[in-house]
Amino acid sequence: MSARFGKLGWVWLSVVVFVIDQITKFWFDNNLQMYERITVIPQVLDWTLAYNTGAAFSFLAGASGWQRWLFTLIAVVVSVVLVVWLKRLKPDETWLAVGLALVLGGALGNLVDRVIFGHVVDFILVHWQSSWYFPAFNIADSAITVGAILLALDMFKSKKPEEEVARD
Repeated sequence: MSARFGKLGWVWLSVVVFVIDQITKFWFDNNLQMYERITVIPQVLDWTLAYNTGAAFSFLAGASGWQRWLFTLIAVVVSVVLVVWLKRLKPDETWLAVGLALVLGGALGNLVDRVIFGHVVDFILVHWQSSWYFPAFNIADSAITVGAILLALDMFKSKKPEEEVARD
């Protein structure tokens, strides 16, 4: 891919995340009852079905409905910014491109849920025995988290040669 398109070639990863996310949400939404649990790893991991009208950790889930459109707008803006950012990346910024593509795929997966259903479908429940539960999440949330970690790690990697030249 030419330099003109930056790292847009990594959008394939966003598409893969999006498709897997939508297929898994569809399956759990159509095969489990609300809050039904299927043990995958006893005392650690269950499949379940939960709807989240809020953002991460059910932030604003109890609001009257306006949050749906706020989070939709945020997801659209973030997605556009991520595509532009991918386009502007340099050839050596592969890990940054992977992180951005993961966040983009996850953002689009949750965006579609929010627009079509008014909530995000969550189905992964991590817990420790019966004493500690992490909020339910989905493939899109996982991709966003891994992508954000890659973005953070990219910020801490060693200085690039052009930054060192500019500093001298």
